[in-house]
Parts: sequence; structure tokens; C-alpha cells
Amino acid sequence: METNPPPPPGPHPHPHIAILPTPGIGHLIPLVEFAKKLHHRHFISTTFIIPTDGPLSTAQTTFLSALPSAVDYLLLPPVNLDDLPPDVRAETRIAVTVTRSLPSIHDAVKSLHASKSLSALVVDLFGTDAFESAVELNIPPYIFFPSTAMTLSLFFHLPELDRTVLSEYRDVHEKLQIPGCAPIHGRDLIQPVQDRTSDAYQWVLRHAKRYRMAEGIVVNTFQELEPGPVRALLVKENGKPDVYAIGPLIKMGSSNPEINESDAISVKFLDRQPNGSVLYVSFGSGGDLSHDQIVEIAHGLEKSGQRFLWVLRCPNANPNASYFDIQSSGDPLAYLPQGFLERTQDRGLVVPLWAPQAQILTHKSICAFLTHCGWNSVLESVSSGVPMIAWPLYAEQGMNAVMLHEDVRVALRPRVGENGLIVRDEVARVVKGLMEGEAEEKEIRGRIRDLKDAAANSLSENGTSTKFLDELAEKWKRNNSCK
Repeated sequence: METNPPPPPGPHPHPHIAILPTPGIGHLIPLVEFAKKLHHRHFISTTFIIPTDGPLSTAQTTFLSALPSAVDYLLLPPVNLDDLPPDVRAETRIAVTVTRSLPSIHDAVKSLHASKSLSALVVDLFGTDAFESAVELNIPPYIFFPSTAMTLSLFFHLPELDRTVLSEYRDVHEKLQIPGCAPIHGRDLIQPVQDRTSDAYQWVLRHAKRYRMAEGIVVNTFQELEPGPVRALLVKENGKPDVYAIGPLIKMGSSNPEINESDAISVKFLDRQPNGSVLYVSFGSGGDLSHDQIVEIAHGLEKSGQRFLWVLRCPNANPNASYFDIQSSGDPLAYLPQGFLERTQDRGLVVPLWAPQAQILTHKSICAFLTHCGWNSVLESVSSGVPMIAWPLYAEQGMNAVMLHEDVRVALRPRVGENGLIVRDEVARVVKGLMEGEAEEKEIRGRIRDLKDAAANSLSENGTSTKFLDELAEKWKRNNSCK
């Protein structure tokens, strides 16, 4: 079991918590930001207990090596997943990794509790199977939910939907009502519930039923962004745990040690552009598109006549691949239409694989963000005051897109054609509309500016998110003082 160097021996006057993340750098980032904030504001230190199914990626290793001294970590022995089918859903892979790591998790939690007297065990959204260890050791169990309050409300409501809806959710004609949320079509619910016969659905349902076992749930959102869902979650009924909306938790770093030259290329390109003139296009670290869709986006960007910065990954040859199967080999630029780079070189830049997104979104030349609606990206865009084009791909991104487009109304959403593609004319329409449009688009820009201010206010000394964080921290301090 690998670990950071242990702290010097001695008393531990301040609380210490253990955090169990599920695999994936996208979940690790907000959890680490949470740990940093706990220590900065309340001197609460943290140890991450990290299940694995093999060696860490270079990105994960680099990320963990940069942790501050108050945030320690343990790497658990890798579990073997060779018996799972190659096309296994990500949710199943995550859940199985945790369940097969339970003996190691228990040993790690027990050892930490003996040395540091843990005030809480905080698990990621698919980590509730570790609750038994917390209960056995008399450690309060908590959940960190890295997505929206809307999705968390769905988790609480899912057992009721499972009991009352007989068909697949996508086949229900009427919109479904999730407590506190705008009505939503079943086809827009999170991806793992779209096939109720799948292992992924059963895993999600299993964990959803166990959420009421937690003493509290921390959710990475803020009340002003999702007032309805947050209010519904705060209602105490049927043994529902306390909920703490403490976001936005985002990583505002600007460089990737592996690809420093990309930082310079992207930022220098933006420095040369007029203020508020560039569309940023990125589908995230797991956002693999088909080759046909890449071609349509390219033609659409060209047809729109707008300036753009596009982070491009190679197309995924396997449409059923999970977001663990990131395509990073080969040259993404080779999949662009012939002559595209030459025809758009005066107003566009295509960057392979990665760019410093947080730095890009705060750049004065950025006008809009075409995004896959991953929640980390959404929070970065909202915090930067950048309106969005919502293009969901997997996980809970369809729900995020509905919320951004129909409820919060800070995004446009392109129409998907009958062949499953968003064609070039539609790409050009939404891009040009958001960047040059009049009434509706001006209203979108006004709302996103208001949300930017609300995000900053929520994190201020007397902001709603700060108050939730303080309430949670004081509870853990009381747990620590009672030992």
C-alpha cells in the first residue's frame, strides 16, 4: 500500500477525516478542492483512501504528487477486473472496484481511526458499500456528491420511480417529476438508468437506496444555481440525511505539467483575438465523438464564420466504450476535413488532446463555451460568466443540459438529427446565434453574469455555501471533541 510520508507523531487536536473517492480524475478534483477548503478554513486534515484496478494514469500520479501536506493519501492494492466484459459500463466498473476493495478499505479505515480518531468517513457517490466499516468502527458516514442537486434529488427519488414506472423511463410519454426540479423527459435522465435490465442500473439503484444511511451529503453546487432542488433536499422527511450545498468547488490551476507547450499555444492564440470574440470547444477528458460528428462540427464552425479554440481528441471507434477508455494515441488533427485547418487558420485553432480550460474560460477573448456539460466544466463556465452551448454525451450530462437550457436558461442546445448526428448547419446556427444573436442570447448573457456574481457571493464570508461548509465543519469538530 503506497502512501505519502507519515506526519510526525503527536496529538491530533484538529479533526481528521477519511475520503473514499471512486476511480476517475473528474471525481478526484472536486474532492481535493473540498479537502483543501476544509483545512484552509477549519484546520481539518484529510486522508484519501484510493481504490484502484491497476496503475494510476500519469495525470492522476501528477495530480496526487502536488497535494498539500494537510491532504494525505493511501493507494489500495489493485483489484482484478479481468472477468468483466470489455464493454462494461463505467458505473459497473466503479462499483465493482469498490466492492472488491472492501477488505483493504476496512483495514485502511481501521488503521487511520486507531491513529487519528476519524471524525467522518466521506465516500464518493458509488462508495456506500464502505458504510459498514464506518458503522462497525463508530465513524459517522457521509457522501460527497460531485454533481448537481437535481441529480442527487433523482437518486433519492429513484426507488419510487423504480416501483411505480413499469416501462423504460425513456418510453414514458409524460415528463417525469423529480422533487424540486423542472419536469424532465425520461430520455434525459442519467445514462445508467436508460436500460433497467443492465447491471449499471442495478448498481445505481442499490446505492440510491443506501443514501439514507448517510448522516449527511455534501453536494458540489450552490443554492442560487439550483434553488428548487436544494430546497427539496433540505426538507427533512423519511430519514433523509442533512444536505450541504458547498459549491462551486473547481480547480482554478492553469497548467498541465505534461503539456506545458499547449498552455502557451492556446493562451497566445487567445491573446491575439478581440475581446469576447472566441468560442471555446471542448468535450472533456472522456468526450470521444465519432469521426462523422467531428467532420460535421468542423464544417459547422467554418460555416459560422466565428473565431474558435477547439480541443480535439481522436474519434472513438467503439461507440459503446466507457469514459475510462480515453483515446489518446494517434493524431486527432488527421480526422479533420481536408483543408479545414488552412481555411480557418486566421480565426481558429485546434489543439490536440488538452488545453488549460480554467485559464481559457477566464480569458477576456472568450465569448462562449461549447461543452459536453460535465459538471466540473459547467461550474467553471458559470464561475467565469461564460454562456454555453449544451452538447451532452454520457453520465448525467443530459440532465445537466436540460437544467442549463430549460431551467436556468444560460445555454442553447442544438437539435440532434434523425441519424444521431448534429449536422453542420445546426452547429453553425447555434454557434452564430449565441455569439451574434439578439434578444434571447442577450438574456442568456445577462443571466450568466448574474450567476457568476452569485457563485462568488456564495463563497464569500457570509455566503450560502460558506455557511453550509461551516455548519458541516462544526459538526465534525464536535464529533472530535467528544472522543
